[in-house]
Amino acid sequence: MTQTSDARSNPIQQLRKTMGFWDVLLFNIATVLGPRWVAAAAHNGTSSISLWVIAAVLFFIPSALVINELSSRFPEEGGLYVWTKEAFGDFHGFIAGWNYWAYTVFYFPGLLMASAAMSAYIIGENGATLSQDRGFLSWVSVGLLVVAVGLNIIGLNIGKWLQNVGGVSTYLPLMAVVGVAAIVVMKHGSVTHFTLHNILPTWNWDTVNFWSQIAFAFSGLELVSAMSQEVRNPRRTLPRALYTAAVLIALMYILATIAVLILVPAADVSNTSGVFHAITVGSIALRIGFLGVVAAIVVTLGNAGGVGSTVAGIARVPFVVGIDRYLPQAFGKIHPRWKTPYIAILVQAVISCAILLASQINDSTRGAYDFLVSATNILYFIPFLYMFAAAIRLFSRPDRGQNSEAILIPGGKAGVWAISGVGFLVVLVGIFVSLVPPGESASKLGFELKTVGGTVATILIGLALYWRGARAKARDAVS
Repeated sequence: MTQTSDARSNPIQQLRKTMGFWDVLLFNIATVLGPRWVAAAAHNGTSSISLWVIAAVLFFIPSALVINELSSRFPEEGGLYVWTKEAFGDFHGFIAGWNYWAYTVFYFPGLLMASAAMSAYIIGENGATLSQDRGFLSWVSVGLLVVAVGLNIIGLNIGKWLQNVGGVSTYLPLMAVVGVAAIVVMKHGSVTHFTLHNILPTWNWDTVNFWSQIAFAFSGLELVSAMSQEVRNPRRTLPRALYTAAVLIALMYILATIAVLILVPAADVSNTSGVFHAITVGSIALRIGFLGVVAAIVVTLGNAGGVGSTVAGIARVPFVVGIDRYLPQAFGKIHPRWKTPYIAILVQAVISCAILLASQINDSTRGAYDFLVSATNILYFIPFLYMFAAAIRLFSRPDRGQNSEAILIPGGKAGVWAISGVGFLVVLVGIFVSLVPPGESASKLGFELKTVGGTVATILIGLALYWRGARAKARDAVS
């Protein structure tokens, strides 16, 4: 197995098992469910309803089945990195792990910008203007990042409460917008007309680009698997929490998108803070205007939890890669007091902060956000190609049939090929369509240059680090 050497086992054995079922369930909700994806879906229009269903069937369900099998067969710290390494060896494991970690330097700025925009609605209706102010977005984004990083360095016994609060605080505002919309539609009707025809996808370049965002919105269930050694009874806890979270998340994405469109026309929905604009509009119509302010406060906590859960999970990948010495060994260090991979967390935060500030240069807030989302999708989906392929490659391993605690993909070999193959193809399409500039992009060429240049440069940096680490290990082996 991958964690037998003393060099790896000592740091990993210092980690504390602090997460139970409810911690993992709320961690999954905080990580996956995002009001900004509901806003983006509503902005795209009624066809997003069918896109959610298609993405759930072709991506979310296959992902959940594959993650459950691999995490129950290999419940080890490092998650997706370990699975790929088991299937394809060190080099491919590193490529998967590097891209999985590197995507966060683009993901965090996008998440933080959306979170800051939503928090602007704490002041009420005037938050719509503030949510587009670059200075406000930058300062609030950095503040959220500092809080999340600080709590996760102190330790999961403290940091997990941020994730728990985040899971609850993410779900409640979306439940609120669904409830408000239900009352409004009964009293005043819907501002959007729903028909069977208009909820079906309209296939144009905007829809093609948006498809990858819809699929990405369903991603993140694999993240807690990177922390398996910090979960109590991971073979039992991870699958139960994953399936429960998957049902709650898929249902809420669909219902909340419908609710926003009941309250606000698609053209007026902000692709970042549209949910809270909708709550504000609905609560004013019902003469309970304070609800929008309360929802904005609650979701700010939820977004902080989402950042915290991603910081916590992703940092475990470079931590394990650092122990394997393909990244500088400092990444594999554990804080002497708090027993967390603090170097990996700090490096991740500093780079993300730099990308956040750089993305604001010579671009609109919308343009910067679109670039961050597309770069995130590409880097993130590359490891998913490995994950689905790993499920197929590892099917023939003897441990699959011998492990009584493994939660296996049903259908034997045909089932594994069908489920993993569908997921692989959807991810591959998602990578290509992420390169298509959104229709609202101010500069198509600028979008392409930044997206392609940013992702290629990131991969090249990873390759350079891998060869440096491989040469160092080879020299040590000789000596």
